[in-house]
Amino acid sequence: MKRSILLLIIPALILASCGTGGSKKQSENIELTMENLDQVRLMTVDPGHFHAALVQRIMYGQVDPEVHVYAPEGPDYVMHLNRIKSFNERSVDPTSWNEIVYTGTDFFEKMLEDKPGNVVVLSGNNRKKAEYITRSVNAGLNVFADKPMIISPEDFPKLEEAFKAAAEKGVLIYDIMTERYEVTTILQKLLSMKEDVFGKLTTGTQEEPAVTKISVHHFLKLVAGAPNIRPGWFFDVEQQGEGIVDVTTHLVDLVQWECFPEQILSPSDVNVVSAKRWPTVISKEEFKAVTNIEEFPDFLQKDIKDSKLYVYANGEIVYQIKGVWAKVSVTWNYQPPIGGGDTHFSMMHGTKCDLVIKQGADEKFKPTLYVENVKGATLKDFTITLRNALTSLPYDSLIIEPVGKTALKINVLNKYRVSHEEHFGQVTARFLEYMKEGKLPEWEVPGMITKYYTTTSGLKKARE
Repeated sequence: MKRSILLLIIPALILASCGTGGSKKQSENIELTMENLDQVRLMTVDPGHFHAALVQRIMYGQVDPEVHVYAPEGPDYVMHLNRIKSFNERSVDPTSWNEIVYTGTDFFEKMLEDKPGNVVVLSGNNRKKAEYITRSVNAGLNVFADKPMIISPEDFPKLEEAFKAAAEKGVLIYDIMTERYEVTTILQKLLSMKEDVFGKLTTGTQEEPAVTKISVHHFLKLVAGAPNIRPGWFFDVEQQGEGIVDVTTHLVDLVQWECFPEQILSPSDVNVVSAKRWPTVISKEEFKAVTNIEEFPDFLQKDIKDSKLYVYANGEIVYQIKGVWAKVSVTWNYQPPIGGGDTHFSMMHGTKCDLVIKQGADEKFKPTLYVENVKGATLKDFTITLRNALTSLPYDSLIIEPVGKTALKINVLNKYRVSHEEHFGQVTARFLEYMKEGKLPEWEVPGMITKYYTTTSGLKKARE
């Protein structure tokens, strides 16, 4: 009886702290009733990553503002609620989320028993994510999951079965691919489909792939001058996943999305040729700065050598997809250079030019699209062709700037540069469209299956 009373008190305290103080404007935008069959009701499960909160950075007319959170006791869910509280209390366009919380060791079973919503939001510890997805779908619930949905080759068959069950139950599984909404990536894709500019995608070779995507991240990130605190389990590859199956999920997705737009893919289209993995070495002092934890937890002792933590956060996969050679690579450094941050590099080799995204110091760490290695035309004539192509795209005032005598840079207006945080609202809005339609595009599920086959096969190859 005491435990039941405690669990009833906790939601009341959370409701008092998060409040419902949204603006009148946002309340009017909701326009929902419990009888509305299109209504989406979110259930956030074990929100250990800040991406879970970013799903709720804005309000959506289709989504009930009452969100149920099911989580174990600990700091993760508290930080999640504080993030939602900050959205509710911001001065500009505040949200009006009402968080109802259940904590306990049986949080997942309790969610399945209660089922106060119809969409399970997963963004946190990845160790049980395959189980959570499968059991949620079997219970007739939709799943909106942060990447990665699985982190081991052993979980791949479970994911395949989950997608089969979702089709039988008439529910959706969708992962949050924010990088599809970055403007230079969109421009790279659109220009690669302009044969007068790009020609055709080459097949490449193992040594020089047709497509290369490299991502560099950092454990220590400063927000308003203070470190962004990460949970200790983030450094355990058995809970977070190795880098080769984590961030590379985005990179593999972009290879498929850009090179084979709206095509139905299959694991049989993929041939993983080589893969490797390597650790980032972190001292106890560095670990404390990022986590606020004094000592390495017991679950990390397996990764300690000479009093330092070896985190296999880095990896590279070289593979063929439908005969096209591709390379994806992710690196996690401890901290960025002065004035820098996470970076993205993307190269697509065409028969008429190369489309390259760079994000280094020369670009002031902003993703910038270049056109390089122009073939079959003078740079002057090619510039005219490129300008004509840009006018047909859904962006105004794209400016072409020569870079030396061999390359062109495409300058994008700041109004098109949407932040990483804002991308979550864009992905969620797209998911809500699919919820309303009751289905995903026919290529999305085969694409997700192929993507996770590639990442987990890469990990298996790297461990051999």
